[in-house]
Formats: sequence, C-alpha cells, structure tokens
Amino acid sequence: MFDSRHIKTFHEVVRTGSYSAAARALGYTQPAITQQMKALERAVGTPLFIRVGRQMRLTEAGEALSRHAGVILDSIATAQQQMSSLTRLRAGKVRVCAFPSAGATLVPEALTRLAVDHPGVRVELQEGEPPDSLRRVVRGECDITLAFTYPGLHEQVPEELVEIPLLEDQLTVLLPTGHPMARRRAVQLADLAGERWIAGCLRCRANFLHECAELGFAPDIAFTTDDNLVVQSLVAEGLGIAMMPGLVLSFLVHQKVTGRALDPASRRQVSAYVLREHLEIPATALVLDELRTAAERRVGC
Repeated sequence: MFDSRHIKTFHEVVRTGSYSAAARALGYTQPAITQQMKALERAVGTPLFIRVGRQMRLTEAGEALSRHAGVILDSIATAQQQMSSLTRLRAGKVRVCAFPSAGATLVPEALTRLAVDHPGVRVELQEGEPPDSLRRVVRGECDITLAFTYPGLHEQVPEELVEIPLLEDQLTVLLPTGHPMARRRAVQLADLAGERWIAGCLRCRANFLHECAELGFAPDIAFTTDDNLVVQSLVAEGLGIAMMPGLVLSFLVHQKVTGRALDPASRRQVSAYVLREHLEIPATALVLDELRTAAERRVGC
C-alpha cells in the first residue's frame, strides 16, 4: 500500500515542519516533495496535512501515520541490515543432511575453513541415508543433502533436485587383522564367498547383494547394522567381514581391523543435492563450494 520512499519523505516533513525544509534535508526539490506527499495521500485515501495560515498541521490520519512512520523506517533499516549480512555472508543458516561416513569426513573438513572465514554462517547438521535424505530436501526439511548412488542399481533421484558430484568413493572390505586376505593389497569379492558378512544400510546392502549375485553367490549375512562403529567392533572380534565405503577408512578406530580395496574396483558416487533455487542463496552456495574443496582434497576424487 505504501511506498517506503514516501514514508521516509513524510517522516522528514513532520520532523522539519515544512515541505521546503524537508526538501533541503533530503536533497530534493520542493515540487518533488509535494508530488510524493500527494501520491502518499492518494495511497492512504485521505489528506495527511492541512494548512493553517503559513503553518502545516497533521490531520488525524497524518497523526496516526506519524506514530507509525518511525517504526516502519526502523524496521526497513533493520531488514536491510539483515539482508546485507546474509548476502555478504556475515550471517546465514544452512541445514545439511549427510549419511554417516560423509558426516564424519567431508562435512567436518568443509566446515573447518568455513568457521574461520565466515563465522556468522551457521550449519545445522542432520543425519540421514538416501533415499529418505533426498526427499528431505524436496520437503524443505534441509537445504543440502549428501547422498550416494551405486551404478548398478539404477536409482531414481527426484527431478526437482540438482546433483553436484563430489567424488567417487572406492569400496573396501574390512577384515580382522589376522585374516589371511589381510596380507594382500587388494582382494577379490569372489574369494570371500564363504565368509560370514555384516551388511549395512538398505542401499549398501542392495548393492552388496547385487555385486555378489553378479559373481554367482549369495553371501551369508550374519549381522545387519548401519552403525560404522558397530561394524568395526564386530569385524575386530572376528564375527564377520564387511564391504564398506573407502570414506570409513578415515576413521577406523580398531587396531584389529584392516581395510583392503576390491579388485576389480567397485565404487559409489557421492554427490550433494539441492533445489535449483537454493543455488542462488549465498550461504548455501558457499557451503557447497567448501564441500567441493573438501572432496577434491581426498584421494580418489
């Protein structure tokens, strides 16, 4: 209803007491002030000033608007400051959803530099596995999600999302350190057909079963868990072996566990996903840049 420029001019007319004084204070001509006040009165639908001799007085509507004008201008100034902070990356919040091994590696590496260079940008971290983590972006529950896909599974990604590839993560096999295969630099999945296995999340389990089927065997899955530390503990105690992403090797905590690459190599694609409009939000674009940089630093990118 109101033009903020007209409110600012009105406020100055009330403060200085005349059109001519307001014109001098604002650097306008007096006719320009007159035109703005006429436009404001048309928007309001009633006169704001009356002349009594050479004096200008506010009407009842003018008095009411005068009481709000300062608050309106203060609110606009505050909004402008906040918008400036967001666009200049002095402030902002980005919600990132990541699967566990990315949350333990890529995310901390990306946020380390962010915290130094842009301390006003806050990141809220969620944990989630695909495909649910992809749906969270579509539902507006997060701004960026880190997810992975396996080439052999032909997985569908919601068409609303933009994919930003980060790295190819080579799959490994976690073995107890005393396992005969642990002495090799790389292992073949077919050579482990007789082992007991520990399976991970639904998507990883599906890929594992697919790769085993391609080699002509059905694995003996003794345990299923998507907790990486639980998997390591089970492997360390000799209760099974596991096919795990290479990112997990960055935080192996058990000395009795060894990771060995698969031969031939098997990989998954790790990517960030966002709604297209979010690419234009400065804080979101900044976090994506830091995630790319973190991914580029890792072996195998």
